[in-house]
Amino acid sequence: MSQPKIITTQTDIPQTIDVTVHDEYGETMTKQIACERALTVYLNWREIVTLMTLGARPDMLVLGYLKNQGLIEDADALDSVIIDWQTQSAAVVTREQKADIEETLSKKTVTSGCGQGTMFGNVMKKLENLQLPRPHIKQSMLYGLLEALTHHNDTYKAAGAVHGCAVCKGTDILSFVEDIGRHNAVDTLTGEMWLDGEIGDDKVFYTTGRLTSEMVIKVAQMGIPVLLSRSGVTQMGLDLAKQLGITMIARAKGHRFQVFNGAENIAFDVKGGRDE
Repeated sequence: MSQPKIITTQTDIPQTIDVTVHDEYGETMTKQIACERALTVYLNWREIVTLMTLGARPDMLVLGYLKNQGLIEDADALDSVIIDWQTQSAAVVTREQKADIEETLSKKTVTSGCGQGTMFGNVMKKLENLQLPRPHIKQSMLYGLLEALTHHNDTYKAAGAVHGCAVCKGTDILSFVEDIGRHNAVDTLTGEMWLDGEIGDDKVFYTTGRLTSEMVIKVAQMGIPVLLSRSGVTQMGLDLAKQLGITMIARAKGHRFQVFNGAENIAFDVKGGRDE
């Protein structure tokens, strides 16, 4: 797969900044807060959306976003990605010309996402014939993965106010990213997997955020059959997980988790484990 030319005007974008705050006793202290910046996305010089982002991997974010929205499909047709923080813009140039782009953009759904909360087009239509594998997962593997994940979330540990997402294989964390919104983080990982030609069949997707319908849809688009979250589940998210055959595990922390869908795929091989 050919790689697009990626140009970034500034690479040292800070993830956090120091600020002075006062505690409940009026004492001053220095704390870190997460940075938030706007990034307006252009596809072949047509303005698509403005994302609010931490800016960790903006090139992968915009590519993943455009792919998940069905606005680009052919990775080999990508020509360039230009990230210009001075103008707060991201320009994606591609040789692919989608005839139905105006129709796709006209079908806009406002979602519960943070950072960006819209989806364009009828994305569910593209998932109608999706067949995801049904992997068998050991309870002990989940415990090992959750332990490995505790060594990430650097921005969250320093400043809070961000979500983290990861693509994992077994207990290995293949890629981890944090952003203002969980959907930005999943789009970033989508872009990476897409350009690298990675398949999702043997992967687990982890997020610190709640499992809404949009999160389930995006993970299904990545071809990943297992969705793991530290947070909770919405009714529509669960309905879609059942429809698409995604093993959905939530409220996962330490030695605790709740399987909302796909319990038949879990091998409960650890006795006890209720110490947390």
